[in-house]
Amino acid sequence: MLEGTIPDSIGNLSSLLFLSLDKNNLSGPMPPSFGSLLSLKILQIQFNNLTGTIPPTLANISSLNQLLLRENNLHGEIPHFAELPSLSIVDCTSNYLFGTIPISLGRLSSLEYLVLGMNNLTGDIPSSLYNLSSLKALALPYNQLEGTLPSDFGNALPNLQVLLMYYNQLRGRIPASLSNASELNNIELSFNAFHGTIPPSLGALQSLKRLELFGNLLEARKPSDWSFITALTNCTSLQVLDLGDNLLQGMMLKSIVNLSTSLNILALYNIQISGIIPTEIKNFINLTYLDVSVNDLRGTIPVEISHLWQLQYLNLSSNMLSGEIPPTLGNLTRMDKLHLGSNEFEGAIPTTLSNMLVLELLNLSNNRLSGSIPSEVLSLSSLASFLDLSYNLLNGSLPLEVGNLINIGELDLSNNRLSGETPDTIGKCAILEILHLENNLFQGSIPSSISNLRGLQELDLSKNFYSGQIPAFLDELPDLQYLNLSFNNFEGRVPMKGVFKNASKVLLIGNPKLCGGIPELHLPKCTSDAFAAKHHSDYKLKVILIPICGAILCLIIIMCLLGVHHLIKNSRRKPLSRFSLKNRHMKVSYDELFRATNGFSSDNLIGTESFGSVYKAAMNYENADIVAVKVLNLQQHGAFRSFMSECEALRSIRHRNLVKILTSCSSLDHCDNDFKAFVFEYMPNGSLEEWLHPNARENRPFRSLSLIQRLNIAVDVASALEYLHHGGSVPIVHCDLKPSNILLDNEMTAHVADFGLAKFLRQPPDESSEHSSTSTVGIKGSIGYVPPEYGMGCKPSRLGDVYSYGILLLEMFTGMSPIDDKFKDGLSLRGYVRAAAASPEHLMDIIDRNLHSVDNDMAYREECVRDCVVSVFDCGLSCSNESPYERCDMTKVSKELSAARETLLS
Repeated sequence: MLEGTIPDSIGNLSSLLFLSLDKNNLSGPMPPSFGSLLSLKILQIQFNNLTGTIPPTLANISSLNQLLLRENNLHGEIPHFAELPSLSIVDCTSNYLFGTIPISLGRLSSLEYLVLGMNNLTGDIPSSLYNLSSLKALALPYNQLEGTLPSDFGNALPNLQVLLMYYNQLRGRIPASLSNASELNNIELSFNAFHGTIPPSLGALQSLKRLELFGNLLEARKPSDWSFITALTNCTSLQVLDLGDNLLQGMMLKSIVNLSTSLNILALYNIQISGIIPTEIKNFINLTYLDVSVNDLRGTIPVEISHLWQLQYLNLSSNMLSGEIPPTLGNLTRMDKLHLGSNEFEGAIPTTLSNMLVLELLNLSNNRLSGSIPSEVLSLSSLASFLDLSYNLLNGSLPLEVGNLINIGELDLSNNRLSGETPDTIGKCAILEILHLENNLFQGSIPSSISNLRGLQELDLSKNFYSGQIPAFLDELPDLQYLNLSFNNFEGRVPMKGVFKNASKVLLIGNPKLCGGIPELHLPKCTSDAFAAKHHSDYKLKVILIPICGAILCLIIIMCLLGVHHLIKNSRRKPLSRFSLKNRHMKVSYDELFRATNGFSSDNLIGTESFGSVYKAAMNYENADIVAVKVLNLQQHGAFRSFMSECEALRSIRHRNLVKILTSCSSLDHCDNDFKAFVFEYMPNGSLEEWLHPNARENRPFRSLSLIQRLNIAVDVASALEYLHHGGSVPIVHCDLKPSNILLDNEMTAHVADFGLAKFLRQPPDESSEHSSTSTVGIKGSIGYVPPEYGMGCKPSRLGDVYSYGILLLEMFTGMSPIDDKFKDGLSLRGYVRAAAASPEHLMDIIDRNLHSVDNDMAYREECVRDCVVSVFDCGLSCSNESPYERCDMTKVSKELSAARETLLS
């Protein structure tokens, strides 16, 4: 890799035709002497750290054909290049260029690709660009461009194929003349301020594959304004249509039925469409994503929707749909997110929903569903985000099978008619964080198994018929922030520790037999039965008891003094704080961890992470309960912030492919230094790094991963990232994905670990917000896996994780590390695979040679294996694209890899 600055003497190479300095660590300005390279045709200096401005002297190179300066730190204005008749490609994406787009670019008669996205360009788009008949791609997203598109846009652009102007400040109408650019296949104008109607003339674009107009002010007030939908039926290649979040209204959903059956994404949310869901919906056999939420749809769910066997995301929430939920919906076995809430559905919950074996989220709330909760649905251990059945008419007892929801994070069964006792099996929902059972008919005591829910943050049992005393274990739940026990039949003394110390976090009204607690709860003082008996006893009994009580009191005082002395002596050895975030409550101190790891012995060391070391520990001292202890190196800069970031991340996540934390310890060591550690579930098969690149010095027998094992791990990690990015209300970016942070359990299931660099994207989860700093831990990552945009000051984003995943995928199937010595002088792992991808046969030559020694039957399944490998490498190359805006998201990645696995197993 080249470093330093580009010497001015490069201008002496007067016969130079091609100069490529991509993917180095070059810095400093571009020398003006470039203008002396009069024979130069291609100037390619992408993915470096160049600063300064683009030298105006480049305008002297009349032979220049391609100018590629993507992903640098260049600033200033774009020079005038009017005298470059051969210039066909200008790509300055992802720099810090500002000012307006030069009018002179419109005089470049050979220009085919103008790509200036992710800069700070302002002002109007020069009209001269709209007359470039040679132009094939105009990509200007993520700038601050203003103005309108001219009414004759497209008239002089017969070769235009790609138009990307999303995330700008454009306004006005979408011109009908756009259809005159007859080769257009991709139009993305989302998140601007376009208004008016959508022109029907777009239907003349027979090559159109993608039309994204969401997040504008587009209108439709009368039936004729919806004529564009009918016109789009001529676009037989249309795959993506997203019109959500506009001011459209009045369309009947039936009008979409003649759209292309090639559609795989249809998003028509929050645009006031009405009518019924047509039976012809079954024609969209390629549909994987359907969102028609927040509309005025009525009628029933047609059974024909179950013919969409590829559907993975279905959102019909916030409509006025009625009738029963069709049992045939269970035929959609690829479904992972099902939203049917806030409608008028009635009848029973179909037991067939249990056929959705990969379902992670189920929302049936705010309907009129009745009958009991099917035990079959509660047996879906795949449910990981939440199960919401609240505000229905469900009755009967809560089935014991609720304990099968071992991955569930949020369970809401409130506002129903459920009765009986709450089953003890609920304590098996080990990573549950939010539990709402309020406004039902539950009775009996609070089950003791709730003490196992160590990560519980919200517990609402109000408006039921629970009785007995408030159990003491509730004050020991370390993360509990909200507890509502109002309007039950609880009695006795209220605890004063834990959540009960803060009156703003506890609601107890409507329990007249409660007493005690902190003064802020305003409960009556407790009166002892023993004291009442003494009050009515005779004088003789008092004479006997008073001396005895006095002696006992003196003894208690002496013991308290001794206890205080002991506490003062030993308090600095106790853990100062604990977080029991997952499935078992382990009260650990520094001393216990010290003993369990044999004094943090090197013999117990099993790995290192970003800010600490990981040790194997026997917490029961008889090797019966083996755990992993991550000890942070607090001398390392950023370690404390890493600890806080990891605590926050681990509190917020719950997924079968994420590492499970048992507890944490924040205390002092034997030298009175700060000590911070996490205790995780032990992964007996180590890290993916150890399997891909075994250390010869460890004297282990040969072991390698088979093709299906690698594919399973790839799907596991993709599923975890999809959950982090899209599964919660606040997206989480891992920021340090690499093989050593992928751990393997007994069944070789992958678990993503090490959240020390994790970032919360607290702004709304769209791409623009992902360029705003949202966490306090600096982005570092690991060499070879860090996306190129991070090195140029871009903020962490989900697309950055996608890049790291792409590199990881290529590494898993080639067996080659991205920091291998062979990758130098401009060659990278991605470049190596991309070169081989020109032919599927060549791809088979670069797969990890250890695969042949593990999969002896690969030769007999050559065609099947080749198809699978081609799919995997295509996915890896797509994820690791240098431009973040050309990468796919993890939802799509997860689906593609699952399909590749099906191909291999078929």
